[in-house]
Amino acid sequence: MNHIATPTTAGAARHEKYTPFPQVKLTDRQWPNRTIEKAPVWCSVDLRDGNQALIEPMGPDRKRAMFDTLLKMGFKEIEIGFPAASQTDFDFCREIIEGGKIPDGVTIQVLTQSREELIRRTFEGIKGSKRAIVHLYNSTSELQRRVVFGLDRQGIIDIAVAGTELIKRLAAEHPETEVVLQYSPESFTGTELDFALEICEAVMETWGASATNKVILNLPATVEMSTPNIHADQIEWFCRNLKNRDAAIISLHPHNDRGTAVAAAELGMMAGADRVEGTLFGNGERTGNVDVVTLAMNLFTQGVDPELRIDDINEIVRVSEYCTQLPVPARHPYAGELVFTAFSGSHQDAINKGLKALTKSNSNKWEVPYLPIDPQDLGRSYEAVIRINSQSGKGGIAYVLEKDYGIQIPRRLQIEFSKVVQRIADETGKELTPADIHAAFKAEYLDAEQPLALIEHSTEPRGPNSGVRVLNVVVSRDGKPATLKGSGKGPIDAFLDALRQGAGIDLHVVDYREHAVGEGEDAQACAFVEVKTKDDRTLFGVGMDADIVTASLRALVSAANRAVK
Repeated sequence: MNHIATPTTAGAARHEKYTPFPQVKLTDRQWPNRTIEKAPVWCSVDLRDGNQALIEPMGPDRKRAMFDTLLKMGFKEIEIGFPAASQTDFDFCREIIEGGKIPDGVTIQVLTQSREELIRRTFEGIKGSKRAIVHLYNSTSELQRRVVFGLDRQGIIDIAVAGTELIKRLAAEHPETEVVLQYSPESFTGTELDFALEICEAVMETWGASATNKVILNLPATVEMSTPNIHADQIEWFCRNLKNRDAAIISLHPHNDRGTAVAAAELGMMAGADRVEGTLFGNGERTGNVDVVTLAMNLFTQGVDPELRIDDINEIVRVSEYCTQLPVPARHPYAGELVFTAFSGSHQDAINKGLKALTKSNSNKWEVPYLPIDPQDLGRSYEAVIRINSQSGKGGIAYVLEKDYGIQIPRRLQIEFSKVVQRIADETGKELTPADIHAAFKAEYLDAEQPLALIEHSTEPRGPNSGVRVLNVVVSRDGKPATLKGSGKGPIDAFLDALRQGAGIDLHVVDYREHAVGEGEDAQACAFVEVKTKDDRTLFGVGMDADIVTASLRALVSAANRAVK
């Protein structure tokens, strides 16, 4: 007999073995009252942190493609690798330096542990560069001190200081390169704040940091361990308690273990951070690094210049997927294939109305329901904003027909035709393309020629100012030519009379509308007629022709054929 496990069954996951992350004693926190008003200094770590997280790390071609894309986007600081740990990284470092591939104003960054042989090899890698950030790190968390290194606080400080001293000496031996020191107390989020402060201040003092010779203090959430507000408290506490704050650039390096890296970065910036390290779409160890594209576009939506060029998101996605061999998910913020796409009927209707209102407005402000950003700002078109499946509604169908084919169907016709589309979507179980929607519209309203098909028509004069027209209409009736004749105040009225007398089809017009489709010589009239049948049904007919009278008569034929189905 099989038993279904319950939370109390032996072997079930036990939440009791985890403890809440401690609060930061910061009763007068200021960050909740701040707003982000400018972009941080961005540093891409796609070529190092992102690369080391790949199943198959990038080769030279992919590294160059990623580097070129980061330059086009406007990154001024790019961590290009760990030259002392990888021959591929070392060779790439030499290639772009010796090949003159680093533009003026762009600073490369290289990572090294605080070990003498690695630091010396790192300097071999950056030899000849104009400016380089040497990123020194060692683990500082209480857990790593205890279970990995077996060292006390002073032992960990000694490692950081020794590495800093060596970098300072080697920098003096290579005056052709402006060396900027960056120090990371790795696993900052798991390090006691007072100790993180102590070790960073020791590094700053050793380096001789000043307002004109700043150290980058990178405070990594190597493992995301708390809610974003606690991370912000940590950053604010650190910034407020750091000696010589003006001698340091405070940098964030959030990981995404809890899925809140973007929020943690934003709140960390509000808490006083100046700089953010991340990857384009959040690629990185475990659940990834912070997503720089999302962060930058979040700023953009608030009217803040992100200082990165993301106006061709499709190309950035293409390069990223090529370089990392990882797909960007369809629902990824801003970049995903479907993030600006609505299938839901109510969403489609609201978007359709919002886009129309925008064209009528004189405001330059973007206000469209369900679209927090204009897809065109990212190089996307409106073509895929509304897509049709079994969840879609009349508004989306109307949008597709108008946008792609210029057919502006009246609201009640939208309701009627949506049932046709719904039936097709339910039967196929698939998404319908604009071509599918148009084909269904034509089949239902424009192409049906049974039992009647309009062949030609003419009007007989009935004397001046008589107000009455006699209409002669030649139709194909069940495949055989027939002439119908009727009279009325206009061609529509006369044709209704002809249908009653000659075909036994009794229709009464409820509403009539028309509009032009296309421009110039190719323009056609599109006529919509809503009729009521003898048995009290209401339905539509649609006709198109270069001549408006012919289009109107075709619409009545369409309605007549649908009435006798």
